[in-house]
Amino acid sequence: MLSNISHAFCRNGRILYSLTACVTLLTCLSCALPAVDKSRLQKSVSTQKMPAPYPDSQRISGLNLDWSTHQRHAQGSDNFQMTWAEDNNLYGAWGDGGGFGGTNNKGRVSLGVARIEGDLENYQGYNVWGGFEAENPATFPGKSWGMIGAGTHLFMWTVPGKPVGEHHINPYRYIELATSQDQGKTWHKSDWQFTSQENLTIPTFLNFGRDNAGVPSRMQGYIYSYFIHPEQRDIQQAGPDGRGLIVHKPGRLYLARIADTGLPGKKSDFEFFSGLGADGTPRWGTLREKQPVFEDANGVGWCLSASYHPATDRVLLATEHDISHQGQLGVFESPNPWGPWSTVEYYSREAPFGAVRPGSRLAWNNNLFYLSFITKWFDGNHFTISFTGGGKGKDNDSFNIVSGRFITPE
Repeated sequence: MLSNISHAFCRNGRILYSLTACVTLLTCLSCALPAVDKSRLQKSVSTQKMPAPYPDSQRISGLNLDWSTHQRHAQGSDNFQMTWAEDNNLYGAWGDGGGFGGTNNKGRVSLGVARIEGDLENYQGYNVWGGFEAENPATFPGKSWGMIGAGTHLFMWTVPGKPVGEHHINPYRYIELATSQDQGKTWHKSDWQFTSQENLTIPTFLNFGRDNAGVPSRMQGYIYSYFIHPEQRDIQQAGPDGRGLIVHKPGRLYLARIADTGLPGKKSDFEFFSGLGADGTPRWGTLREKQPVFEDANGVGWCLSASYHPATDRVLLATEHDISHQGQLGVFESPNPWGPWSTVEYYSREAPFGAVRPGSRLAWNNNLFYLSFITKWFDGNHFTISFTGGGKGKDNDSFNIVSGRFITPE
């Protein structure tokens, strides 16, 4: 058997030694090396071969990140999905910290809203609603990974900290829509909810340009939202049956739309993608008729982001897979909010997002769970993303940005 193995090794490895020499070498190595744990070897091999759910993109073949541009602010506060509003500022929500100028404890709120003024080279963050030295106090707790500006209003998908009447933290339980008519200074929730019992949890908005402008004609007239399918209808984050913040498997995302003048609207005003017609056009139906627009057997994260990139005319979607808080992020593109999807990047356990960061000297741990493209700071094929992780007040538990370039065909 050893001679057969050595023969295969020499042939496949293209090592130009004699068969006898290979046998001798392998015999010596087998005496010196410890026995291989076959169960661990199999796990390693299967992880390395984890396939992306969609074929490689022919429009965007990857992200070329310039880590010398890495900046970090609002230490101790995470999330920060940003929208480009009518007043030319960026707005976005953070969680569990004091926001800009705060820390993990100083000015800490469960949910706060920040405003970022200025351009990429010269910007300043302010705490509009909650946080350290806030312009206005936060008036309810929760979390958010979805905000959009439309007209003079801001809209924010929120999920609870502790759901009403419950004793444990559980953002999976229900979704509410909050509206601000004064650029984030005050917020008011609608009187309806989407719930995990309807197989919907933590959503995001698909963001386009300033004041939601720049929507291609094939998508015009609507505001789009993506929802995660929870792993269980009664899933809990904390408590005796708590699952934590997880990658939901199998991964499925749903798409809803509402007229672009319809927010906040009523629950029944939202139409859900319910499949493609014979001619390939999307069908829209009720909540009960919803069908996934994105699927990944390796799972989808507990939060996600979606942005439209004008230069490539592509919707960009980002979420986790496999396991949370380990930089296993996927970036996907599609010509439409409903697909078909292609893979831009699919980071793995062996090569997570940020594993190599030439030019950045900022402290790092492999704890990322979220990234989002900032639509205001698109410049042709150049982009800036914000990202965040679970550093418990340190390193990536903060507002991070890094700029880069989409790798596209010449």
